Amino acid sequence: MSTAPVEALQTLPIETLRRRSSTKWRTYPEDVIPMFVAETDFPLAPRITEVLAEAVAIGDTGYTPPDPGIRTAFAAFAERRFGWAIDRDRIRTTADVMMGVVELLRATTSPGDRVVTTPPVYPPFVLCIEEAGCLVEPVPLRDTGAAWELDLDGIDAALAGGARVVLLCNPHNPTGSVHSAESLRALADIAERHGATVISDEIHAPLVHDGVAFTPFLAASEAAARVGYAVTSASKAYNLAGLKCALIVTASDATTQIVKDLNPEVEWRTGLFGAMAGVAAFDEASDAWLDAERAALDHNRALLGDLLAEHLPLAVYRAPDAGYLAWIDVSAYGWGDDPAVFLRTAAKVALHHGPQFGPQGIGFVRLNFGCSPDLLTEAVTRIAAVARAGS
Repeated sequence: MSTAPVEALQTLPIETLRRRSSTKWRTYPEDVIPMFVAETDFPLAPRITEVLAEAVAIGDTGYTPPDPGIRTAFAAFAERRFGWAIDRDRIRTTADVMMGVVELLRATTSPGDRVVTTPPVYPPFVLCIEEAGCLVEPVPLRDTGAAWELDLDGIDAALAGGARVVLLCNPHNPTGSVHSAESLRALADIAERHGATVISDEIHAPLVHDGVAFTPFLAASEAAARVGYAVTSASKAYNLAGLKCALIVTASDATTQIVKDLNPEVEWRTGLFGAMAGVAAFDEASDAWLDAERAALDHNRALLGDLLAEHLPLAVYRAPDAGYLAWIDVSAYGWGDDPAVFLRTAAKVALHHGPQFGPQGIGFVRLNFGCSPDLLTEAVTRIAAVARAGS
């Protein structure tokens, strides 16, 4: 994948961003810098803007057709970007990734079954497991001191003890870790040995940074293809969360049939604008924009490391392998179990609450650096001023 210069993609001016009506910009007052929810501050890819503008101009706001083109578009994207060959007939759409996860859990479990998660992990995982009538069985990631890894022995024990599904996050949110092909193959073998299922949330995959190899779970091995489902969307990489379109992908006849047997409403919930925008996003014409975004994010993740080292030296930050979310341990500053609560008031910076990702998040915050370097610098400077005042 080529890397475009950072200058090729600039964020929108702050006065323009303040006009947005999304969660990021309407949750807190204007004196608070919002860095909590996973929305980015970049303009849309030009092809997406063009497609949506044309649809509005002609009133193309009806029901989503049976084949809006996104299956073909994503299959081509996956082959081009990941070297992953997908049969477009093994792809089905729905509204969003978490809805896809809930429906897959309902189709592959019985009420009261246990589902393995790998905390610290995206908080809606717990909510979706509960919505499907299942119980959460946490098997925390292993922190090696240099990286976070799947605790394969712990997952093996959980499945041996009766858990039925592993809900995987790859790339992982909030740590930004990309699980290795070796660990994914081992996970697939463990799941198959226990007759279990793996559901892999791969929504952050388009934003894997240069030098990091991303392996789609279904492509990890033949066993993975047999036991797994992938759920993904253009929404994180291209900032399309409000348009509602996600993809459920399978790689075997048995799993494909399970997805085909889902209630037709699962697919009817796909948003027409989401499908249109997804086709435009996955089109090769948008690749240069994606590369420019990845370059801008790579610049910011390095900048964040420099800013923390200079202004908040007690913070522990490990640059993520993918995405625009930073998982930062600020427990040394004594801002409580949930530092985001204190910092929103004291520094006027809104960060995501670490403990919501599990007990492993006590003393942590999650920071969204999908913003301008200037805004990122201002946020860290504000937090540093609070740290200095406290000391």
